[in-house]
Amino acid sequence: MLWLGLLTLADAVAAQGFSTTMLRFGCSQVSIDRIDPLVEPGGIPSAHVHQIVGGDAFNATMPYEDISKLAKCTTCTFDQDLSNYWTANVYFKARNGSYKRVPQMVNDAIGAANGGITVYYTAPGPKTVTAFKPGFRMFTGDAMRRISANQGRNMQSCYRCYTGPNFGGNTMSPCMDPKLDTEHFPKTPCPGGIRSSVIFPICWDGKNLDSPNHMDHVAHPTSGPASFAVVNAACPPSHPVKIPQVHYEIVWDTTKFNNKNEWPADGSQPFVLSSGDPTGYGQHGDYVFGWKDDTLQHAMDNRCFGPTCRGLTTQGFDKANKCQVKTVVKEDMDGWLPALPGQHHG
Repeated sequence: MLWLGLLTLADAVAAQGFSTTMLRFGCSQVSIDRIDPLVEPGGIPSAHVHQIVGGDAFNATMPYEDISKLAKCTTCTFDQDLSNYWTANVYFKARNGSYKRVPQMVNDAIGAANGGITVYYTAPGPKTVTAFKPGFRMFTGDAMRRISANQGRNMQSCYRCYTGPNFGGNTMSPCMDPKLDTEHFPKTPCPGGIRSSVIFPICWDGKNLDSPNHMDHVAHPTSGPASFAVVNAACPPSHPVKIPQVHYEIVWDTTKFNNKNEWPADGSQPFVLSSGDPTGYGQHGDYVFGWKDDTLQHAMDNRCFGPTCRGLTTQGFDKANKCQVKTVVKEDMDGWLPALPGQHHG
């Protein structure tokens, strides 16, 4: 079963009519903190709580120099990957108005990670993309969105309600099945938890490692936003360089919060992003590149697939889980809280 999902995904990608390069690996949680070096550099605390994975160079401010030379360890299974990946957390809002952070569920298909994120890097085939350069960073999504982006099967972020244990037997093809995937939080209890998928653009202007809003230097292809596995679309002249498609997958262990007697009295769904968003439409992701030397380019050029790649080395989660970043903002982010950290109402 652990590899069935990956093979199913490979079939889905192959159906698009091209060969596939796809890294898929786990990164344990390196920190839960209220700092954001991309959107709020130097801000202590930042507006809301984030869950972060990757290298231990993560801090409230991160320089544009090569992050792989600043970090000493990583929570990712590829030990050449000292990048940082982070998203907002999910909280449960109980009927009495108090909040509790929802933990991430371990994805057994990638090993005994300490929660965290499953990360994908996908390309149409060998030698079809240009890997990111040191200093590169980007953002996807809109933390303030509260309505649908109306992208249909090309959703850039989505949720899937797992119908039973072991991910309900349906783990792959994120954001491509309107019957299973929604841009908003599921509205009924999910017996197997909730999967979040966050997908980044696949085109780069070839010049800027960042932009003021952390989005303008990257773009969607000319056909519109590319959902997961649709990575062979043409890039616009303004952003002619094809880059790997980065995709985050987080499984939130909502199973402890499925008692509807504890849900809001009006029957509405009880989950809220740490940014204060009760809809889920505001799901977003942050990325700071930190692969050593040309290792990511090597992986993209040599049709690496899954959690291993010839020429790259991996580490076990017994080692990855020990890589940690000390919490900067000292506040309770895990107990039953009267309000979301940084959010003083609703």
